[in-house]
Amino acid sequence: MYLTPKSGFFLGSSCITAIAAVGSVFELTSGQPDLGVQLTSIILGLSIPLTGLFFIAAVRDARANIK
Repeated sequence: MYLTPKSGFFLGSSCITAIAAVGSVFELTSGQPDLGVQLTSIILGLSIPLTGLFFIAAVRDARANIK
C-alpha cells in the first residue's frame, strides 16, 4: 500500500467533500434546507469540484511514492 500521510489527507478530504455534496443534494430536494437554499447551493457548487481535485491529488501523490 502506498498511502502516505499527504495522500491520506487528500483521500479523507475527498470523502468529506463527497459527503457534503450528497447531503446538499438531499437538503435541496427536501424543499426547505436547514442552512437556506443559497448557502446549501454554494456548498454543493464547491464540494463537487473539490471532491475530484482532492481525489486526483491523492492518486498522484500515491503514484509518486511507488518504489
